[in-house]
Amino acid sequence: MARLSMNEITTFSWSFEEDVRNYVAAGIDGIAVWRQKLSDFGEEKGAELLADSPLSVSSLLWAGGFTGSDGRTYKDSVEDAIEAVRLAADLKAGALVIYSGSRSGHTHNHARRLFKSALKELTPVASEFGVVLAVEPMHEGCAGDWTFLTGLDDSLDFVRSVDCPQLKLVFDAYHLGHDRIALERLHEIAPLIAIVQLGDAKRPPTGEQNRCRLGEGYIPLKEIIAGLTEAGYGGFFDVELMGEDVENSDYGELIEHSKRAFAELLQPSASR
Repeated sequence: MARLSMNEITTFSWSFEEDVRNYVAAGIDGIAVWRQKLSDFGEEKGAELLADSPLSVSSLLWAGGFTGSDGRTYKDSVEDAIEAVRLAADLKAGALVIYSGSRSGHTHNHARRLFKSALKELTPVASEFGVVLAVEPMHEGCAGDWTFLTGLDDSLDFVRSVDCPQLKLVFDAYHLGHDRIALERLHEIAPLIAIVQLGDAKRPPTGEQNRCRLGEGYIPLKEIIAGLTEAGYGGFFDVELMGEDVENSDYGELIEHSKRAFAELLQPSASR
């Protein structure tokens, strides 16, 4: 059965404690934990709160920036990522989301070398702690300082080149759902997907991400969910919404809408 999680970015203004309490009250299966919120609440206290709740941790957000795009050194970024791996293990998270960092003035090849070097340091730690690292590619229109991985083929080649079973991909419908070729390859890539993020769009990204409520844009969410499910994907579908179209939403109503929309998206099409 497909499981739904809520990403704490979706309820940006709520505290960690409010997120947990309200997700549980809404009957949500899982939570994508945002490290900043958890840190503000207290990691140990937050882990205890989650352990006492029925929520599963679908993923932990995030680690990365190995190219220096966020102002940290390579060493600092790797050390932070190792700390995040240990935290993901403590939370029993389904995956730790990883961003490479942008090219940040480097050549593309050098940026790739930095990221690959970081992953070679991280994957043994991830294997030791039983944590899946999930590399997230983004649409080139909004990748900005986050990542230089903006295409499915490049991302797949990168993951396969590292050759570690603990290394997989994030499939974010907002970023990859615009790509018709990616949608035609869902059966091929499903085994390499650690977490699916759901977001809809009324237009392609240009600058800041602007996601709309599920089912109110043009991303073929039903096709994506059906294709991945048929291909054997059994992980969480994580609702990640942000931007002008949702920032003034009532969070309780937004969660309920996401639940209803997800239930409708799971229904087979009349032609199927």
